[in-house]
Amino acid sequence: MAVLTGPRSAPLVAVGGVVVDAVPESLKQLAIDLFGTADKIALLVGTGLLLGGFAALFGVLAVRRLAFGLAGIAAFGVIGVAAALTRSGADAADALPSLVGAGLGGLVLWLFIDGPFELDPWPWSPPTPIAPPAGSVPPAGPVPPAGPARGSRAEPPSPTPEGLPVPVTPAAPVSPAGPVTPAAPVAPGGQPAAGAADVDPESRRRFLTSSGVLLGTAVAAGLGGRWLAGRRGVSAARDAIRLPAPVAPAAAVPAGADLSLAQLAPYVTSNLGFYRIDTALVVPQVDPDSWRLRIHGRVGTERTYTYADLLARPLVERYVTLACVSNEVGGDLIGNARWLGVPLRELLDEVEPDADADQVVGRSVDGWTCGTPTAALRDGRDALLAVGMNGEPLPVEHGFPVRMVVPGLYGYVSACKWVTELELTRFADFDAYWVPRGWSVEGPIKTQSRIDTPRGRNRLTTGPVTIAGVAWAQHRGIRQVEVRVDDGEWQQADLAPAVSVDTWVQWSWRWDATPGEHRLQVRATDATGETQTERTQDVVPDGATGWHTVTVTVR
Repeated sequence: MAVLTGPRSAPLVAVGGVVVDAVPESLKQLAIDLFGTADKIALLVGTGLLLGGFAALFGVLAVRRLAFGLAGIAAFGVIGVAAALTRSGADAADALPSLVGAGLGGLVLWLFIDGPFELDPWPWSPPTPIAPPAGSVPPAGPVPPAGPARGSRAEPPSPTPEGLPVPVTPAAPVSPAGPVTPAAPVAPGGQPAAGAADVDPESRRRFLTSSGVLLGTAVAAGLGGRWLAGRRGVSAARDAIRLPAPVAPAAAVPAGADLSLAQLAPYVTSNLGFYRIDTALVVPQVDPDSWRLRIHGRVGTERTYTYADLLARPLVERYVTLACVSNEVGGDLIGNARWLGVPLRELLDEVEPDADADQVVGRSVDGWTCGTPTAALRDGRDALLAVGMNGEPLPVEHGFPVRMVVPGLYGYVSACKWVTELELTRFADFDAYWVPRGWSVEGPIKTQSRIDTPRGRNRLTTGPVTIAGVAWAQHRGIRQVEVRVDDGEWQQADLAPAVSVDTWVQWSWRWDATPGEHRLQVRATDATGETQTERTQDVVPDGATGWHTVTVTVR
């Protein structure tokens, strides 16, 4: 059903989206710290395990009373419907996957509990008492006095004059051959009574066959749904696109910009290796033929652009390093790529923004928003409405067909993927997605550096060791990088060349390692003369600070 109504309406995805939006920021950051770019997979797997636990609980309750199980399924159906209908851009059809899923779940539960596929009796059902067949020999011993039949209104027998019960004739003596074992209860027809021994073989076969058919149907439906979703995706449309050559190509990567050392991040990050952090549990599939960009709000002239309109314009190409505000000191949520696109400054000039419109709100197809300072898009930096990445159309997971790329700003305030709207407004009038969740209104990237090699706890040999890593201060550039060992004097590292101030730079320093355990630290100074602070700060509210430190052992 979700193939027809859209993947975001699938119950698991819809509820997961609500969880992403609603959980405290500390839990989101914990998920990123623990799972990195696999945080969405972890959320879906964890939700699935939680649902499995509830399913087991309701299954046990349903065996005792079917209404309990049906009520549990109905409750989760309501949760799925509510989650799907509250997502951005939802309509009534988005409720169908949850409704159909709950309906089928209730039907299957009835079929296996009270319907024709029931396994009778269930293993934990108490055995049904069966009267012994006629002619069986009861065990020796006294027989209790007879009482009224169950449900009978007959009076108990009258006592004897002495007030004692009527004597009962003892049972016949046991045969000299030995005690007689009581016969197993037998149902009419000579078969063992249900519940007294094994489940009826025919019932077992019916149950297992029905379960196998159900499982096969579920697998076939799941695989078929994935196949249909793939055919409805935009990968084929993306593959058919031929990007025009830029009128202003990116500068060539200087010789020596990439030191090509083991464990050192390459100067240009591949599309496959580029980090991905966003709130989309399923990657939006946006058809480039139907894509539209609307620029509106506090503007003199509202405009709408198609994908073909953008490709027909003069395109520029630039290397820009992007960084996530959730990147811890020494983290890898950062990458450098070659972007192709239309300068945002040109598009904003065409709509004539009002003088007081100090914020441009980028809005994604899934409703996510970021608020970018208007000045940062018009001050001459290479802020792009990007259509290409490293020489090919944007990967779908990185914003195809169009996304924003703004040097010098963290992604949460600038890097809107799958962008469909740019609204000129004021910071005083609108808070973008992350601001009410505790993050700063503006997010300039802080000067940072990282040691890539050697890695923490690496075991090294005595003698010359190359310490190397990357440093960044986008839109300002790096002036110098310094390294120290065991709190000693700072030593200036060698900087590799870089394309521009908008990209990171690789650095290296040769160390004469001595035996023992050593602590290595790095710090960078940007082109304005500001050296990154030693003060340790968490990523909230505007990015982490501190010196990256690794500990190594030399033998």
